[in-house]
Amino acid sequence: MSWSGFFIILGTLVGVAACIYVVQRFVPHPLREQHNDVAGFIFAAVGVLYAVLLAFVVIAVWENHATARETTFKEADELAGLYWVARELPLPLGAELEKQTLDYAKTVMHKEWPMMTEHKSSPEATQLVYGLRESVMSYTPGGPREEILYERAVNHLEDMASARRERLNQVDEDVPTLLWIALIAGAALTIGFTFLFGLSNTFSHGLMVLMLSGLIVVSLVVIKEMDFPYNGVTKIHPTAFEVFLDRLPPPRTV
Repeated sequence: MSWSGFFIILGTLVGVAACIYVVQRFVPHPLREQHNDVAGFIFAAVGVLYAVLLAFVVIAVWENHATARETTFKEADELAGLYWVARELPLPLGAELEKQTLDYAKTVMHKEWPMMTEHKSSPEATQLVYGLRESVMSYTPGGPREEILYERAVNHLEDMASARRERLNQVDEDVPTLLWIALIAGAALTIGFTFLFGLSNTFSHGLMVLMLSGLIVVSLVVIKEMDFPYNGVTKIHPTAFEVFLDRLPPPRTV
């Protein structure tokens, strides 16, 4: 968990504790005990509705994170497929394609990935994709075997470019502001309802409220940390491209 998340949790719990103290001081528990039954019925409905909303957002954020991770591995896999096809193509085109695939992987890892934390992409990586496409499309097969290699190269290139577009689209995906407003307002309403209950044991009441508040705010911090797949504690690393580069033989030279 990041320091910002830790301070959010701590600050929320301190604020809730202060609110409990104020309520206990100015609205004694005998006044609130009279309405425990009614407040409990309403609180059950509010709690269920907020739990459904919270669970929906957590699942959606997790699925988005998992999809983004799968996209990076798909892009790297298609790039690796293009590299191996290039090694079967005649020189000098084959060697040039090998170099271009390696340059693209290194550019994505070292230049584009840091930019993605700021919701940006690398123009250099985009130009390398254009260069790969130009190299593949300029090739004229010289026989049945080369026709098969050419078709495979085109398929790998198109699938890799499609995965790249999907990854770049995920750079801007996050929880909408309106949904964040609903989550925060729902949290305040749910926690606020617990102040309406009256218990003779102030310590027990305060402890229960703080535990509920902690559970809610931790859930919101988890959503915040996983909101953007390429930033935060749970951010996706360019592991797929690292594996691709680590397991390849050196490129041929012309």
